[in-house]
Amino acid sequence: MALMLLFTGCSVNPVTGENQFSLIGESQELAMGAEQYTPTQQTQGGQFYLDPELTLYVQEVGNKLAKVSDRPDLPYEFVILNSSVPNAWALPGGKIAINRGLLTKLDDEAQLASVLGHEIVHAAASHSVQRMQTGMLISAGVAGLGFALSDNQWAGLVMGGAAVGAQLALAQYGQGDELESDHYGMLYMKKAGYDPQAAVELQEIFLEMSKGQQSGFVDGLFATHPPSAKRVRENSELVSKIGGGGYRGADVYRKKTATLRKYEPAYEAHDEAMKLATDGDMTAALQKINKAIEILPREAMFYSLRGRIYQEQKQDKKAAADFEKAVSLYPEMFVYRLNNGLTALRLNNLDEARENLTQANQVVP
Repeated sequence: MALMLLFTGCSVNPVTGENQFSLIGESQELAMGAEQYTPTQQTQGGQFYLDPELTLYVQEVGNKLAKVSDRPDLPYEFVILNSSVPNAWALPGGKIAINRGLLTKLDDEAQLASVLGHEIVHAAASHSVQRMQTGMLISAGVAGLGFALSDNQWAGLVMGGAAVGAQLALAQYGQGDELESDHYGMLYMKKAGYDPQAAVELQEIFLEMSKGQQSGFVDGLFATHPPSAKRVRENSELVSKIGGGGYRGADVYRKKTATLRKYEPAYEAHDEAMKLATDGDMTAALQKINKAIEILPREAMFYSLRGRIYQEQKQDKKAAADFEKAVSLYPEMFVYRLNNGLTALRLNNLDEARENLTQANQVVP
C-alpha cells in the first residue's frame, strides 16, 4: 500500500517552486483547516475576547502580510488565544492563532509581523499538510490501531475530533520548515514595509530564553518552533542581502497591547492558582484565583478554574454557580458548557444539564 501511495500525486510548492509529494489536494487542505480551527482553539483556552480591538489589530497586521504572500487567496483568519503559554500556530488553509502570552513578549509591530509572517509561510507552503502526509505513510503500517481501540469507550476521542487539529498545530516543525518559514516570512515582511531585522532580534531573544528556565517557552513556542543559532545566522545573512530598515511600530504596538498588559497581574494570579491546584493545595489555589477575579471579574476562565477547585472541595453548589458564570461570560466555550452541564446533572438540575451538554456538543461535535 505504501508504494501505491508514493505514486498517487506530485505538486509544485507555491512558495518555494519545488516539486513535492502530495496526497492531499487543495480543497481537502482548505476543508481540513476550516473544520479543525474552532476545535483546536477550544483545546488551548478559546479566544481572548476581552480586547476585541487587539484582535482587530492582529488581523490587520496578518492580512497585510497575507496579501503579499505566495498564496494571497487563501481564506486567512487570525485569532488571539486565551493562553499564557507563548506560542503561535497555523493550520492548513491559513487558519492562524497567536497566544496572548506571546503578544506580551514582543516589543513592536515588526516583531508581531515576524511571528505572523512565519506562520503564514507554514500555511502557504503546506508544512503541516506535508507533516501529516508523512504520518499517513507511517500509519499505513500501523492501521490496526483503530481496530485495537474499537472496544474502548474513549476511542473516538483518541482517533479523531479536536485531536487532529491539535496535532497539526502543536507538532514540532523540522529545521528545514523553520528555516524556510523564516526566509520567506522575512521576504513578506520586506514587501509589506516592515523591518526584517525584527525577525533576527526575535530569534536572538528566543534562543537566549531557550537556554534559561522559562518553562512556558519550552512547553510552547520552543516545543513547536525550536530556535537555533543557525536560524539567527541565516536570518542575519538574509537581512544583509535584502537590506534592513522599514516600519517598526513600537509606539503603536505599546498602545494596542496596553489593555492586555494591564490584565497581566490577573492572569499571573490565575496561572499560580492553576499550579497550586495541580499540586493539590486547593486552599492556596482558591486564594490566588479569588485575587485574579478581584482584578479582572469579566474573565470566564477564572470562574471556570474556581469552579473546578470547588469541585475538588466537594462544594458542588458553589462550583455550579461559577460554571454558570463562566458560561454567561463566554457561552461558546466547550469546556465551560461541559462542566456546567455535568455539575447540573450531579445536582439533578436536568433541564440545565441537557441544555449545556447539547450546546457543548454543538461546539465540538
